[in-house]
Amino acid sequence: MTASKHLSARVRSLNEPLTIGMARKSRELKAEGKDIISLSLGEPDFDVPEFIQEAAHQAITDNHSHYPPVAGIQPLREAIAKKLKRDNDLQYTANQIVVSTGAKQSIANAVLSLVNPGDEVIIPAPYWVTYIEIVKFADGVPVIIPTSIENDFKITAEQLKKYITPKTKLMLFSSPCNPSGATYTKDELGSLAKVIAQKEDFYVIADEIYELIQFGGEHASLAAFPEVYNQTITVNGFSKGFAMTGWRLGYMAAPEWIAQACDKVQGQFTSGASTIVQHAAIAAIEADPSSIKYMVDAFVERMELALSILETIPGLKINRPPGAFYLFPDVSAYFGKKYGDRLIKSANDLAMYLLEEAFVALVPGEAFGSPKCIRISFAASEEELKEAMQRIKTALSQLHD
Repeated sequence: MTASKHLSARVRSLNEPLTIGMARKSRELKAEGKDIISLSLGEPDFDVPEFIQEAAHQAITDNHSHYPPVAGIQPLREAIAKKLKRDNDLQYTANQIVVSTGAKQSIANAVLSLVNPGDEVIIPAPYWVTYIEIVKFADGVPVIIPTSIENDFKITAEQLKKYITPKTKLMLFSSPCNPSGATYTKDELGSLAKVIAQKEDFYVIADEIYELIQFGGEHASLAAFPEVYNQTITVNGFSKGFAMTGWRLGYMAAPEWIAQACDKVQGQFTSGASTIVQHAAIAAIEADPSSIKYMVDAFVERMELALSILETIPGLKINRPPGAFYLFPDVSAYFGKKYGDRLIKSANDLAMYLLEEAFVALVPGEAFGSPKCIRISFAASEEELKEAMQRIKTALSQLHD
């Protein structure tokens, strides 16, 4: 008998994210002396910009060390409201904004505030690994809309309309998307908005955490369409664009009644986020987005390097992502192939083969609802990427019918 049987059914139903599982497996192999290149986690490999670090030091000097308001300090919420107007043409007041310990908590707050047991939550696939688990935790019913590399991993308005039922309460999606990098244009969001607006009690969480990591296109926000402004919760944060992953700060902007509900939920779980980080985040949010262009430029160079090798591998289907820092190739051509007695039946099998034989850690598409694909993070040095892509190419060439 194990003690785990005494855990709640809610906790036992939660799955560990495969991203974390693959990272743990790669650490174990590294500890055994294996030369592992890990491309499994979605984390920029840059340091936090110095001007943000200096703002954090100043916050410590100024003794900003006491409990903050649950929804965030007023100066930061006001700065976020100005940023949303400046960059996204979204009109919000500070009272419509809740600051949390990461965008993940912002999403959880909103889901727990809106979803009742049995409510359906539409999630286009591929999706970020945690969406499904948060919905399940709220006793909601995930309803997956499949996409493919052929349509750049994006849903259409016609698809969305087919999946809406009387039980539909919420939709969760990201643009740019983790894991595919897919980014919805203004026209595409406008088409979705027309469908969403037809159902009054239908809400959408628009996850825009990768907003600043785009390669040429202009970012578009769903909430900018007036017909769905009151149905949209916009989520963003500092982890990706400003490389502040360990600082744990995100935010949401929504109709005030939803913001108040999220404040209520957060007040019973974590209360306010770190005061030091919040004061430092003011410097980040007030900065011109061009201040982190050097990171975006580096991601473009790394993406091109990875693609230059991957595009020479027979059987891979690859598209060029317009945002985020992932490649999400369709690897299904390798299903059914062997290496010795090892049979590759799925993307999970292929990811484990590449980890154990090529010493490259990736994440199988099953984690994201796209079982034909694998996710490759190019948030790594050019040297690591070049070596990893060559290892992948060699390992795939060893598979046979």
